[in-house]
Amino acid sequence: MNKIVGIAAFLLTFGVSAHAQAPAPDIMTRPTEPFKIIGDLYYVGTEGSASYLVTSPQGSVLIDAGLAETVPLVEANIAKLGFQLADIKYLFTSRAAPDRAGGLAQFKKDTGAQIVASALDKPLLEGGLAARGVDAVKVDRVVGDGDKLNLVDSKINKGGVLFVAHLMPGPTPGCTSWTLPVREQKWNHTVIFDCGAFVGDNRLVGNAERPGIVEDYQKTFAAAKNLIADVFLAPYPDMFKMTDKRALIHEGWLNPFIRAGEFHAYVDAAEKDFKAELARQQQAVPANAAASPAAKK
Repeated sequence: MNKIVGIAAFLLTFGVSAHAQAPAPDIMTRPTEPFKIIGDLYYVGTEGSASYLVTSPQGSVLIDAGLAETVPLVEANIAKLGFQLADIKYLFTSRAAPDRAGGLAQFKKDTGAQIVASALDKPLLEGGLAARGVDAVKVDRVVGDGDKLNLVDSKINKGGVLFVAHLMPGPTPGCTSWTLPVREQKWNHTVIFDCGAFVGDNRLVGNAERPGIVEDYQKTFAAAKNLIADVFLAPYPDMFKMTDKRALIHEGWLNPFIRAGEFHAYVDAAEKDFKAELARQQQAVPANAAASPAAKK
């Protein structure tokens, strides 16, 4: 079988799952070898918790620091690839949660990089997550929906590494996805570092702490459907079948991480799961129980 035809046929068998509970602790803290995904984008996380490094002559960006206890593993992976911690200029976090931001304080200390986060994640990162064992860090730059970050001053030198922030407040109010254009050989592609659209253990009905949670998920699905990306990455490797794709990386083969439609398939599956879980929770509460206006629709 032709190599390109064979890999394409295999990729079509990949299922898309919207379910995304955090992996078991032993998987989250289990080391794995780093590798190149596409262009100047590398996987530097653990077996169960994703961290990504984007490099350029102007500096590097680390997306998701992972757990505090896995910082040595991520730093070792960066070194294995031949990159320097001192070159990291920005630290992004997809959402203010221990498994995404637990290592930020140590990475800030080790790199001196600026921490970039959404406005709603800022107070959590600056002390609100202390009860969950996350050391407080100062957020250096707050981003809103559609904000761009370029490692090169576009007024002086065009090009560089351009990230665009997309606020998707489903799983958490400050959840932030990022898109990034990349180039492989002569083709342009768009990567999405998705913060997720899964329900998990979120309470959708009668949630006094987040009365607008249903509306937040609806905003997330609407925003995601307007994005075009053909390289889908996420906080947990299982969400985008990393192990299966990684096994298919071979010189001269089609890059298995390039798959148009995969991200939207994930979003569609997540929205279907969300609607099913919303209906289940609505049926589980008394008829006169309080719910957000959107939850009653």
